[in-house]
Amino acid sequence: MPKSLSHLVLRPFALTALLALGACSPMSSNAQTTPFVATDGTLLNVSAQGEAKRVPDIATISTGVVTRAADANAAMRANAEQMAKVVAAIKAAGIADKDVQTSGINLNPTYQYRENQPPSITGYEANNTVSMVVRDIPKLGKILDSLAAVGANQINGPSFDVDKKDEALDEARRKAVESAQARAEMYAKTLGMKVRRIVSISESGRFSPPIPMMRGMVAMKAEAADTSVSPGENTLSINLDVVFELGR
Repeated sequence: MPKSLSHLVLRPFALTALLALGACSPMSSNAQTTPFVATDGTLLNVSAQGEAKRVPDIATISTGVVTRAADANAAMRANAEQMAKVVAAIKAAGIADKDVQTSGINLNPTYQYRENQPPSITGYEANNTVSMVVRDIPKLGKILDSLAAVGANQINGPSFDVDKKDEALDEARRKAVESAQARAEMYAKTLGMKVRRIVSISESGRFSPPIPMMRGMVAMKAEAADTSVSPGENTLSINLDVVFELGR
């Protein structure tokens, strides 16, 4: 067979094989499905937010002890002794073991700086910090005072939160859907169209804690009033992107 004729025979076969291979190969990972829209339909993307407000029922605080000594071993020993009293006070306050977690243990040298001289080590500083969840908000002020009374010289917080969020988030979802639906109806009416259906919904959540409010310093005397703590109100939000199909 002449060379030119051979090429004419093989080309259709190669094309057939290529088409067969393409039909059997899996879809590319970059391929995207496009929502089916009627030929007379229009897609409308609406972003909406729903919010639910709740009074916080848990608070997270961090507390710990900082000690200094001339040598590292003495600083760590003093810190361990003082921290044992803080841990005992936490247990006495009724905080469960699952709600207490060590968040940091540090030992660092302290330096003295002189002009035109290299810094010299003057001692060591030990730091032990725990994070704890308080589930009885009205007792929070008294707990803070008890920690300071036994030697805790670091207290940070509180950060307020809602323990069980599902009910509040569902409320926010319903409000977001209603808002999106109302906005879609408005667009459709303005355009002389109707909302046919929801094509897709995507969700993202956002939590807005209140600014912590603490009035006064930690009480140092037994007869002084408890540290005042105001939990305020938390806002739990849901953001929705809803795609509607509009039509005549």
